[in-house]
Amino acid sequence: MPSVPSYWSPRIAALEPYVPGEQPRIANLIKLNTNENPYPPSPEAIEAIRRAAESRLELYPDPESLALREAIAARHHLDAAQVFVGNGSDEVLAHAFFAFFQQAEPLLVPDVTYSFYRVYAQLYGIACELQPVDEGLRIDDRALAKRASEGCAGIVVANPNAPTGIGLPLARIEALLQACPGRVVLVDEAYVDFGGESAIPLIARYPNLLVVQTLSKSRSLAGLRVGFACGQAHLVDALQRVKNSFNSYPLDRLAVAGAVAAIEDERWFARTRRDVIDTREGLALQLEDLGFEVLPSQANFLFVRHPGRDAGELAAALRERAILVRHFRQPRIAQYLRITVGTRDQCAALVDALGNILGG
Repeated sequence: MPSVPSYWSPRIAALEPYVPGEQPRIANLIKLNTNENPYPPSPEAIEAIRRAAESRLELYPDPESLALREAIAARHHLDAAQVFVGNGSDEVLAHAFFAFFQQAEPLLVPDVTYSFYRVYAQLYGIACELQPVDEGLRIDDRALAKRASEGCAGIVVANPNAPTGIGLPLARIEALLQACPGRVVLVDEAYVDFGGESAIPLIARYPNLLVVQTLSKSRSLAGLRVGFACGQAHLVDALQRVKNSFNSYPLDRLAVAGAVAAIEDERWFARTRRDVIDTREGLALQLEDLGFEVLPSQANFLFVRHPGRDAGELAAALRERAILVRHFRQPRIAQYLRITVGTRDQCAALVDALGNILGG
């Protein structure tokens, strides 16, 4: 009898899937490894989901998710035709890779960034050319722009970048758009609300700009799975063509109701966002006091390394104390830990644990 992989398509057999952060079932765990918001969603969002759960679940949801697209458009001063929504920003990104980057030239992606980009490229047979970040782990946008001017399938950058948390100013994003006028420049802004500068205001002037965001981080809705893209209508039309060839109903009634309410509750958003930023700045100083090198972050996490201790050993020692952080066993960043900003109490427990580990 043939082995199971013999039934697979050749591309799937060679695929190296993305590995998400661990989601363990351990009591009293301090979970700082997957960049979730430590605060609950807007009470208005919870109430909207409750009401939606009591009404009309026997019917399919709106396949266009128009109410949500209108809410996003209103917040960002766009038209609903310039907004695409999907089941988390990962699905939106997947559709964008399929829609725009299957070209003769290679797609340009930083070598240290969200590793799902390379998975999408492999899944769709897209040639992916990795552009090295600089010695400070910053995206080298000038080198990217120079390479793009020679021809490419497009550019993908996370801004702020993951896992480093370092952001590019808007002028640098604009330079990438100008260097690559004939292809799409995708800016993944999953963490932009924690201190980055959104490229959405550039959409009116650049027909090649697609901005992707998520409600998982700053809106505390990682469990609801809602992401969106903003761009000129011709880009959204392409994404709609892919979506409607894959799944006409990616967002259910509960997701749309909760997402609309979360977007409209600006007071809750501003409060929790400020709490995360303030805690991040305090945690950075405390980690520096413990001897860590802390990269400047505009996200809801910190990327750190200790010159005298192995990152993998530190992560293991923290796990023994029921604290999870993310360790990437990848070239150039194997000695770094990515630490999600938790509540003040969670961060205090982390600092205490690290102090004990380093002191021991």
